[in-house]
Amino acid sequence: MKLRHILIFAISALLLSACNMTLAADVTPPPDYVPPTAAPTLGPGYPANAPDLANGEIIYIEKCAPCHGDTGLGNGPQSKDLPVSVIPIGLPEIAQKSAPAKWYATVTQGNIERFMPPFVSLSEQERWDVVAYAFSLHATEEQIATGKKLFEENCADCTATFSNQQMMAALSPNDLFRTIKQGSDSLPAFGANFSDEETYAVAAYIRTLTFAPPAAPVAASVTETPIPAATEETLSAEETAEATEQANVTPEAGDVTPEATEIVEVASAGNVSGLIDNQTGANLPSDLVITLRGFDHGSDPNTGPQEILTLETNVNADGSYAFDVEIAERQIYLTEVTVGGLSYQSEFAVVSAGETELALPTIIVYPTTEDFSALTIDSLQIFFDLASEETAQVFAVYTISNPSDKTILVKMGDGQDVPFLAFPADSSGLGYEATQDSAAFVPTEEGFAMPPSDIPYGLIAFASLPKTKEISISQSALLPIGGVTLFLPEGMKADGISLTDTGLQPMQNTNFQVYTAPAVEQGASLDFTLTGEPKLTTAASPEPTQNQTILIGIGALGLVLVLAGVWMYLRDRNKKEEDFEEDENDEFEDTDSIMDAVIALDDLHRAGKISDEAYKTRRAELKDALKRKS
Repeated sequence: MKLRHILIFAISALLLSACNMTLAADVTPPPDYVPPTAAPTLGPGYPANAPDLANGEIIYIEKCAPCHGDTGLGNGPQSKDLPVSVIPIGLPEIAQKSAPAKWYATVTQGNIERFMPPFVSLSEQERWDVVAYAFSLHATEEQIATGKKLFEENCADCTATFSNQQMMAALSPNDLFRTIKQGSDSLPAFGANFSDEETYAVAAYIRTLTFAPPAAPVAASVTETPIPAATEETLSAEETAEATEQANVTPEAGDVTPEATEIVEVASAGNVSGLIDNQTGANLPSDLVITLRGFDHGSDPNTGPQEILTLETNVNADGSYAFDVEIAERQIYLTEVTVGGLSYQSEFAVVSAGETELALPTIIVYPTTEDFSALTIDSLQIFFDLASEETAQVFAVYTISNPSDKTILVKMGDGQDVPFLAFPADSSGLGYEATQDSAAFVPTEEGFAMPPSDIPYGLIAFASLPKTKEISISQSALLPIGGVTLFLPEGMKADGISLTDTGLQPMQNTNFQVYTAPAVEQGASLDFTLTGEPKLTTAASPEPTQNQTILIGIGALGLVLVLAGVWMYLRDRNKKEEDFEEDENDEFEDTDSIMDAVIALDDLHRAGKISDEAYKTRRAELKDALKRKS
């Protein structure tokens, strides 16, 4: 089995709500088995309601822009940490080949070959919203305006046809191009004489017929003079009165009166407020400063939200704060504050139509402690890769809860070890990584902090062991562990007193031998022996919606080993597999993709995130791939 898939399957098995660990139909689950949250299904293949572009933009900026970039050019801040180039979905050449239904499937199931996770936290409608916004990135306002004019002049009666969500979800811009040019059974070839540029413009406009109409803007007469939006401070009373007086001047005879009222979006005087819920038992500092950050979408939908202001104010003694700013619909605001050396950030809030007062979600500041005994390890999943002849790779996925009422400060030692997690005895620890759906770790100078959270924390510990005929594993429990699950390649066997063999489990065309173990008490250890040889076998007819989750490093700890580095460090050991080389031939679509990967690899090496050996090996592979594509 290819190591990349082993790693991907290992990570995908238990990323919290992203897991999908259905046992084979003929296997009886153990008594303590708890069915996990199911992976999202693809649904009917088209949206139940018209996609909301505004909501899709907000989701895109949060979930997609870190890799794909604000404009979809594949240049997001996290893209350089991946071993493959990020597909530039904002380029017409890419978007014109794909249908929304295909992108929806990718958002739902992920793309293991391109290191993209499934976004299981989104509802079906939210996934359609973000797909719709992603499809809007390759078209400009001018192009859509041109397409609208041509469409209304040549096929005004076709609107209802192209508003059909089921039909449009299955059609790519290239499909629409052919329909416009050549017609179909139900439509004439109304664009037979269009240039290619005009045809794609019409296709871009037709796509907008499937989107939900934008919220109604605030109306204002052109005779009114809107007060400019505040930046660093609000207007004085005198300036406001002067602006109002100028706006209310009655036109004299001979003045030109506008023939029609223009509709424009105007910022309205308002207030952004919030509260710091101080649960520390001590008073907040009297000079505590909180920062407000505001973002606006601007007139060009392809640019994404732009930061429009950064303001500071003092927090009141009761923890409240307020900013007098002029706000407009769809603007985004959040606040940041540092208390006791820890940085806190509110969740963001979006201005609704007609809203003049915006209340931000409360920031909770908890007391802190270095006593991590309050943490609980809810579960531990251990995955083994034994494809290498020399070493066995171990990936331990921990699900951790902080049910206390305190933020737990975790100091990492000189070896960058997490003090409540243990690598298997006699192993070499490679590092840690936060899972994608983990509650947010708060970085500190000496490690990280874990505030109380309803969402579990997820950590993966990477380690390696010398490979022998029989591999003895001793996994210590520095905290109580609620339950353990082992995933071994098919053909391997685990022997241990407390282990229960639950049979083979198919995951993404691969069979894993699964064992479970009951809770492990603090101070005890789970001991077992691995024997056998992995089989390069596949599972039959996996479910099409089987999860394809992988990690994308989020940098929460500041000390973690970037997954891309781990992946490349381990991958060079599998070059002996026959199917590996065949797959690598098709890894890149073109020479530009290979060059992007070379640049990303060089950046990783300069940053010290991969070893010299792994760097040289991977760069040689990329050079060979470039020769094959040339």
